[in-house]
Amino acid sequence: MLIKTLVEDTTLSGNVASEHGLSLYVESNGRKLLFDMGKTDLFLRNANAMGVDLSDVEFAVVSHGHYDHGGGLNTFLQVNHKAMVYVRRQAFDKHLALRENGTKSDIGLDLTYLQSGRLVLTGEYERIASGMELFSNVTERELYSESNRVLLTERDGQTVEDDFAHEQNLILTENGKHVLLAGCAHCGIVNIVRRARELTGMPMNVVVGGFHLHNPTSKKSESTEHILKVGEALKKTGAVFYTGHCTGPGPYRLLKEVMGDRLQPLSAGSVVSL
Repeated sequence: MLIKTLVEDTTLSGNVASEHGLSLYVESNGRKLLFDMGKTDLFLRNANAMGVDLSDVEFAVVSHGHYDHGGGLNTFLQVNHKAMVYVRRQAFDKHLALRENGTKSDIGLDLTYLQSGRLVLTGEYERIASGMELFSNVTERELYSESNRVLLTERDGQTVEDDFAHEQNLILTENGKHVLLAGCAHCGIVNIVRRARELTGMPMNVVVGGFHLHNPTSKKSESTEHILKVGEALKKTGAVFYTGHCTGPGPYRLLKEVMGDRLQPLSAGSVVSL
């Protein structure tokens, strides 16, 4: 299995740029998949720099309905003419972020994507292909990030706190290894890992994605106590975690103190080979 980070908030190389967002290219079980597309066309430019031909991608996933993960969807549809894109129905609800000055910013996806004819609107569980499973419906809220409280959605004409029903995660299984991909883990990375184990009956070997422990707008992170508790819970799973994006540099350093070699960084240009 091969996972190449096309977009992340940091970069390993001057040939690969960075932006606030996430995009992962995956080769697993002889299939090619794109997990998220960042917020612009940067994922395509970085893919070219990394020797990835996105026209060969067979499946694409948008992890949730925020622009920094699905903003590049139109670009993907233009360069790839065969892959179906798996996205939750609720991803196209109106999603907002409450700013510190009291204003609300639209952070959702472009509704015109719905007219593309290339979307698969997913339920709570979808089997994309052999060894590729999507799941949502993570309802536990253990170690839930307070920074989620400023993320809103519109429902029945009212603006309410987001429950992240639009978030989905991907389990990849190859050669007896279970790998979990999570976009931002708004539902809580501890809860998502636990739910993945419930679904498969097996522990995850590797987890890749953001942990949403830092708000990039306010520059505020979760409390030290909260972050250390997340680290302790993740360490107990026995998995190796690759994280970046919304985890934040400060929280990453604290997690590293707890998790040691079980925590590794993600950056644009990085390659994970399993």
